[in-house]
Amino acid sequence: MVEAEGTDPVSPKSGARLPDPYTPGHGTAAYRVRRYDLDLDVRLASNRLSGQARIRAEAREKLDTVSLSLAGLRVTKVFVDGAKPAKSAQRGDQLVVTPRNRIPKGRAFDLEIRYEGSPRPIDGRWGEVGWEELDDGVLVAGQPVGAPTWFPCNDHPSQKAAFRIAVTADAGYRVVSNGVLTSRRTRSSRETWVYDQPEPMSPYLATVLIGRYRDLELGRLPDRGSGRVRVLAAVPPELRAEAATGLKDQVRMVKLFSELFGPYPFRDYTVVVTEDELEIPLEAQSLSIVGRNHIKRTWEAQRLLAHELAHQWFGNSVTVRCWADIWLHEGFACYAEWLWSEEAGIAPVKERAAAAWKLLATKPQDLLIGVPGPDHMFDDRVYKRGALALHAVRRAVGDDRFFRSLRAFASEYRHGLASTADFVEILDRVCAGARKFDAAAVLRPWLYQRALPAPPK
Repeated sequence: MVEAEGTDPVSPKSGARLPDPYTPGHGTAAYRVRRYDLDLDVRLASNRLSGQARIRAEAREKLDTVSLSLAGLRVTKVFVDGAKPAKSAQRGDQLVVTPRNRIPKGRAFDLEIRYEGSPRPIDGRWGEVGWEELDDGVLVAGQPVGAPTWFPCNDHPSQKAAFRIAVTADAGYRVVSNGVLTSRRTRSSRETWVYDQPEPMSPYLATVLIGRYRDLELGRLPDRGSGRVRVLAAVPPELRAEAATGLKDQVRMVKLFSELFGPYPFRDYTVVVTEDELEIPLEAQSLSIVGRNHIKRTWEAQRLLAHELAHQWFGNSVTVRCWADIWLHEGFACYAEWLWSEEAGIAPVKERAAAAWKLLATKPQDLLIGVPGPDHMFDDRVYKRGALALHAVRRAVGDDRFFRSLRAFASEYRHGLASTADFVEILDRVCAGARKFDAAAVLRPWLYQRALPAPPK
């Protein structure tokens, strides 16, 4: 659904709208998950997954039933607060659990769900997303609705929770997941890897990668409040030298973005390099996933590395309340590419902005990027025009106020949810001293009018 030109979503604050018209059938506001504990056993040769999900949640209204998204996997057992429910049924990509007694509003409750099957991606309007078999391993690309291909969840970006992810796989393979590796144990020909992600995470940002990876430490940098941030890579042995060269600027990128956006929001940052070539890189919370074709020294490869890294601030830590505001993820990450280009001495931001404007001028002027609709939420115009919207703000208020605003936005909504209206409020507050500045007035032509505004001066 695209709103008509002239509407003003930048003014009122709003919460997450569920069900979200961009991803119907995914996510509910009836309850809130606080924590997922996932124990997975993966048989690579046969692509078989046996899983146990323990979910700690809180009712936001009276619950006669609890609905979760789960696609392509068969549920074998369900428990609610340790007891069998009155009923559980799978209907399409939904698991509907009917507890023996209604769950009152405000009450915490526990679900335990055991399930199994051969996971596969969901094929829809955004292509195939979710659990994907590689030539020798597994990759999960969850954005926007791929999480249910490997675990039952309340599948919406607004439904953030802490995660513990334990994966047992064949010995000789490295498992990489979100957060910090807390334990690793070997038993016979099987190995279990356990990760803890305490900072709240949207389900689509959860991932599992299994391959013949080896660790490569790219460097460390001090970070206020959380010790020394490690910048790591997980790389197939035959790509180690190429990765060390292609990823050598990752520490500089983390340092630059930490200065411009505020402290890196997680404990470590990991780049996973797959043995396969990938069409595009992917971000997940605390890590990025790139193909062997993305570890080149070319600008195209390096800009993608910068883009995915920037999502750790805008997309992963600060996450949209609803998908309509996706420009807050992609426009910010695209602008970060330009910031890195200037820092690396490749081309200044003003040249990147001018080139983006010229490209957009050749495209159809039929998209409101502030409400792009589900079919166009990943359109390149959302990325580039979103970045130009930020550049227009920067030119209006100057560098000092602009970057103070970005740092305030990243800090005040750290590990939380935000909307365009929230960003406008930050801009107006931080930039109050800028002469005749009105954030909504600057952003509205870029976000909510079809005609391309004149280039920022």
